[in-house]
Amino acid sequence: MLHMAGLAVTTSQLRDRYLPLIKSRQTILLAFTGIAGYLCQPPVHLDWLRFTGLAISLVLTISGCTVLNMLFDRDIDCKMERTSQRPLASGRVSPSSAAILGCGFLTVGLIWAAILSLPYFGVILSGAFLNVVVYTLWLKRRTAWSILGGGVAGGMPILAGRVLAIGRLDLLGLLMTLLIVCWIPSHNLALSMLYSTDYLHAGIPTVLNRYGARLAHFLMAFSSFVVSIIILLVFNRLGFHGLLLGLLITLSLGLVSLAVISWVNPRRNLVVALYKFSSLYLLVSTLLLLFSGMM
Repeated sequence: MLHMAGLAVTTSQLRDRYLPLIKSRQTILLAFTGIAGYLCQPPVHLDWLRFTGLAISLVLTISGCTVLNMLFDRDIDCKMERTSQRPLASGRVSPSSAAILGCGFLTVGLIWAAILSLPYFGVILSGAFLNVVVYTLWLKRRTAWSILGGGVAGGMPILAGRVLAIGRLDLLGLLMTLLIVCWIPSHNLALSMLYSTDYLHAGIPTVLNRYGARLAHFLMAFSSFVVSIIILLVFNRLGFHGLLLGLLITLSLGLVSLAVISWVNPRRNLVVALYKFSSLYLLVSTLLLLFSGMM
């Protein structure tokens, strides 16, 4: 028996009810980008206590935002086949339990961030506000362009990591943030195409359902191209060369080519391939950022 945020839960309940609330893969990926932002140009003597604080505060804050997003979206999750079995939508977790858990994670994460660094705390707080208030509560149900707000919120972890590392904003940090800002809309566009009926039934506006497939596919191809350009600029500033740069260029060409092919020939299997490849692309790019810190 475990006790979380004043709630007694079994290990089985933790796995089946509460772990899905934080979307662990998404949370880990976003936290990982923050770690990459911190380590891409690490100090001569790495402060492991500070680094551990970064990782924990990111995971807690992102998890808190994710739980609160799921809390506020539980009514539309019920209407979508893809999300109908989420813990809140299916009734496995009560709204009050989710509220306690989400607010608890978010509060502890923000306090930890403030202890580490006030500039870092400012970025983390901005990301939480953009994610929960601007994206989820304000934009998501009103406009198909909410994906841009979600993209900006998703770019805050990597910026936070960079700010914690050097104590200020710089061009490299802003470029890395822009990379995520451009990647997330492309990724979400693919998702909205694969589940367009779900989004339409739930009343969530998407580019595909509001403006048509042609524009949606064009935006995916365009954002993939922009992402590739930005990431090459980032790694150029980090001094990448040789085989690693060649690998990055190859992956970038693959991403853009797949997006363009999907635009010209918009078949479902191509959209699925683009959705999966874009996730792999971000993961590999983040790993390369981490590797750059060890060179």
